[in-house]
Amino acid sequence: MSKNLVIVESPAKARTIERYLGADYKVLASYGHVRDLPENPGKGKFGVDVDHDFAPEYVVSDDRRKQLAEITKAVKIADDVWLATDLDREGEAIAWHVAEAAHVPASKAHRVTFNEITEGAIKDAFAHPRDIDTNLVDAQQTRRIVDRLVGYTLSPLLSRKIRSGLSAGRVQSVAVRLVVEREREIVAF
Repeated sequence: MSKNLVIVESPAKARTIERYLGADYKVLASYGHVRDLPENPGKGKFGVDVDHDFAPEYVVSDDRRKQLAEITKAVKIADDVWLATDLDREGEAIAWHVAEAAHVPASKAHRVTFNEITEGAIKDAFAHPRDIDTNLVDAQQTRRIVDRLVGYTLSPLLSRKIRSGLSAGRVQSVAVRLVVEREREIVAF
């Protein structure tokens, strides 16, 4: 196994990046998020512990177990682990989740980001690694938790009170409110 393990989100990126980095690097894809809030946490539950600072209760996705097992096995024998997921807050969270779930020691972990997949951009990113940006991870987790709490609270209420199948979410609810307010302005004109 190569001394350097690189984790990206997409298998297509993995092949290209592995070609740019050479034989000392093994590149694996996470295929996106490896953990998330549970899909069906149970009646009255959210996958978020609202009694303990809204702590998320993450689970490994069934369709990612095999990939995570492969990553975890590779982490154990790699000298360094390069977390090369996307540059946005979702990518930062994926890097954090992979590091946590695959038990990547902090001493082995390097976060690298790039905004284009060219040999120059990849090599430059690997020459300038950084730590995982916990502020971006916190932002993504907060968004995910709020989405879950709003959606799981309002959607069942809408289905019971108005019509079955209606849903509400963090963004969707605000957008509907803006439309209603605008309609009221038009009617009042």
